[in-house]
Amino acid sequence: MASVAQWPALDRTSGDLEGQVYRLMRDRVLHGQIPTGQRVPSTRAMAISLGVARSTVVNAYDRLKAEGYLLSATGAATRVAAFPAAPLSGEVAAPPPNQPRVTEFKTGGLFEPGVPDVSAFPHAAWARCLGARGRSLRVHDLGYSDHGGVRELREAILDHIAATRGVVARPEQVLIVPSTGAAIGLLSSVLIRAREPGGDVVWMEDPGYATAQAILRMAGASLVPVPCDAEGIDIARAAGPSPRLIYVTPSHQYPTGVTMSLPRRLALLEFARANGAIVLEDDYDSEFQYASRPIAALQGIDRGEVVVYVGTFSKTLAPGLRVAYAVVPSRLVAATEAAQRLRGAVVPVHIQAALADFMREGRFRAHLRQMNAIYAERMAATVSAFKRHCGTQLEVGAGGGGLQLASWFRDIKTDDVALARTINANGFAVRPISALCLGPARPGLLLGIARMEAQAADTAAAKIGRLLATVSVSA
Repeated sequence: MASVAQWPALDRTSGDLEGQVYRLMRDRVLHGQIPTGQRVPSTRAMAISLGVARSTVVNAYDRLKAEGYLLSATGAATRVAAFPAAPLSGEVAAPPPNQPRVTEFKTGGLFEPGVPDVSAFPHAAWARCLGARGRSLRVHDLGYSDHGGVRELREAILDHIAATRGVVARPEQVLIVPSTGAAIGLLSSVLIRAREPGGDVVWMEDPGYATAQAILRMAGASLVPVPCDAEGIDIARAAGPSPRLIYVTPSHQYPTGVTMSLPRRLALLEFARANGAIVLEDDYDSEFQYASRPIAALQGIDRGEVVVYVGTFSKTLAPGLRVAYAVVPSRLVAATEAAQRLRGAVVPVHIQAALADFMREGRFRAHLRQMNAIYAERMAATVSAFKRHCGTQLEVGAGGGGLQLASWFRDIKTDDVALARTINANGFAVRPISALCLGPARPGLLLGIARMEAQAADTAAAKIGRLLATVSVSA
């Protein structure tokens, strides 16, 4: 068993003692300093050694267990989990050609995915921050410096994602951009080399985010679909040459909603490091987690600087703010900032400064807590209603987090595109999941839950259930 005497003292001035214990143990596991199968100190022994409450260590261990670093069973000691050794390398058979499937569907209806509820937006607090900054911007702020973003906002964002997502970076690595799409476009312009052999290869989760697919194609990428299952993207099943870029949504896969397992995360990072690829981690709605504590970001366990971490305020605050950010590896900062200047992918300085104040005052975290509770209720109501009214035709997802719910047709021959059009003609805006697939498609419906009030979910699901039953009978 690892000796507790080997553990350094905690930094009590910085707070977050639970997080410090979690990171100490996690980093030693990842670096092999505590080998697979070895017992770890008991929570009582660790607490005494570090001089903290036992509950602090218990909570840290629970996080490590939830993320797959530790294993425990009733009556048995807690041990380090086993991880695959396994970088993938070389080339395999070329992938089949893929073409974009149907992507245009009705917007503005019930169950539209990816659209947050802005009715609870904190207008008064935001207006005060915006007004104050509009009146008092410094001369320095109004110049051409800091193309990558206002320093105060970079620092505020980094403080937030370091505490909530485990991101490790310096403020200079944080670039402020108008949208996730803008961030993907910037990275594509820097990384994709369409004229070089293999320079255009991008591995893409399948099914995956249609907007990212379209942006990458516009940048000249050759997309290779990589299947996703209950553990997330499975790079062992990728077909084709090694990629220049790998696009993933590991915390809450779009659209399936699954969380990438720790063995898959480690295998992905090792593969990227060994093959000179960059992993683009789109953490689009990971702030909303209902069934458990959010898993730390992939970027936080990256020791080879191969991950670009992308986040947005469109889902957490409002799309109309047009603020997102990318945390890029040190070696890519200069090239990405240059591409940003050329493209003009910047956010107005008064918006940036106001958002920095809004975050520093704690308004952003308060809003997140409020919306997490609201969305959790709406997700639970939607899952329950669809299981009750559509369970015969649909296998409904667990709905553990995020703003959308994946449901799969039990009959794999179902034409989900045609059914989605029929449903949407009756006031809805669901999406067929097959339209998000690059490879073999599995039919399903993607449902947005953010604007579906809990008390209305049953009526809406019952209506869709009747539509599905009518179509099934007529077929």
